Amino acid sequence: MAEHIAAIWLIAKGYRLLGRRLKTPGGEIDLLLRRRDALVFVEVKARPTLDSGVAALHREQARRCQAAARWLATRYGWPGAVIRHDAVVVTPWARPRHLVAIWREEA
Repeated sequence: MAEHIAAIWLIAKGYRLLGRRLKTPGGEIDLLLRRRDALVFVEVKARPTLDSGVAALHREQARRCQAAARWLATRYGWPGAVIRHDAVVVTPWARPRHLVAIWREEA
């Protein structure tokens, strides 16, 4: 349900949904969206608080998401696309929090 809420929230903000729950050899991407020149890979966390949601975005998860993003970028990307890793934290009784550019690509 959190992924559905996050997708609706981002679409309302002007993003175009390209895919949900995309599985790759390197991991899974919850949401893949496009906005202007950016191909945006989104990790969705449903937690009781914003702090616990942010804490769940750890380094190992970043590596898995980046590996999956590299694989998917070859299929969904375009020349000059900006690759970005965002997160949406969904908490009870609050608006979803969109965290932009949470991870930088690692080599």
